[in-house]
This record gives sequence, structure tokens and C-alpha cells, in this order.
Amino acid sequence: MNIYGASGHSKVIIEIVNSIGGSVQTIFDDDENISEVLNHSVIHSFPEVALNSGTVIAIGNNRIRKSVAKVFKGKIEKVLIHSAASVSESVKLGRGTVVMANASINAETIIGEHCILNTGSTVEHDCEIGDFVHISPNAALAGGVIIGEGSHIGIGAVVIPGIKIGRWVTIGAGAVIIKNIPDFATVVGNPGKIIKYTE
Repeated sequence: MNIYGASGHSKVIIEIVNSIGGSVQTIFDDDENISEVLNHSVIHSFPEVALNSGTVIAIGNNRIRKSVAKVFKGKIEKVLIHSAASVSESVKLGRGTVVMANASINAETIIGEHCILNTGSTVEHDCEIGDFVHISPNAALAGGVIIGEGSHIGIGAVVIPGIKIGRWVTIGAGAVIIKNIPDFATVVGNPGKIIKYTE
């Protein structure tokens, strides 16, 4: 398994690989100031062979992760699920998605490509999660929630059943979402209120 990215997020990816009995072969990062991560050496060139040898993108920022994914041109097929996560057999996970320790994904949920289901997050039944979404630690989505591409659900946020959240939305830490949220909105508070729009 190769890892693209040597930030803090890559440390968690390394531990997921370890939890399922895998091994990390090579870690790549553009930042030449980073020489190692969790006792693994980091190299700063990216050989073509890595495109076809089980590489996972370990970048937490949704927009950057999307831009890096374009380099791979659909060649990443691997899904990583921590051994301590709970994922229903009826869940569909897109390529490049990672599921961290103690995350729970329940029946008939569909998760897109290159998503992050972070530590202790909960995604209930029949949710639909778009590509490049990040569900932060301890965030909870009730049943039937729909989330558009690139949105970030902050740590400890709660979304009630049947809510639709648009593309590239930012939900602040601890927010409680009780109504639909349009594209590009930033939402904070309990109940959640839109404070700005960004593109």
C-alpha cells in the first residue's frame, strides 16, 4: 500500500493499514521539509508505477484531495476500513474512501469516492454521501440524509433525519442541522444558521 500525503491525516491512514494486517510500502509528499511520518520515510518524487499499485490519498482537505485524485485518473480502487469500524454489508463505498476507528455506517447507505468517515462518526441507514465528503469525528447523520460533493461536516455536528445538504457546504463543529442547506453555505450553531456563502 502506497500513501500520498504525509500530514497528520496520513498517520491515521497508516494505523488503519496496520489494523487490517497490511503494510505501508511508500509514502509520497510534495513538501520536501517532511522526511518521515510514524517511522516511515517520505519521498518527494511520484513514479508512474505508484498510479497502479494500491495508493490511497491521505489528504484531509476536500478540495486538495479532489485535485490530487485527478492525477490518478480513476486508478485508485482501494477502500480502507479500520478493523474497529462497523460497516453494514449493504453499504456501498466508493473507491478511495477511508473509514476510521469506531465509525458506524448502517444499512443501505451509499458513500461516494474519496470520502473520509472519521473516528467515531455515525452515518445511519439510507444516507447518500457524495464524493470528497468529510464526516468529522463524532459527527452523526440520522437516517436518509443526503450530502453533496465536497461538503465537510464538523466535529460533533448532528443532522436530523431526511435533511439535504448541498455541495461544498461547511458545517461547523457541534452544529445541529434541522433544515436543508444550499450549496456553498457555511453553517454554525444550534440550531444551525447560515453565516456566509463561499465558492
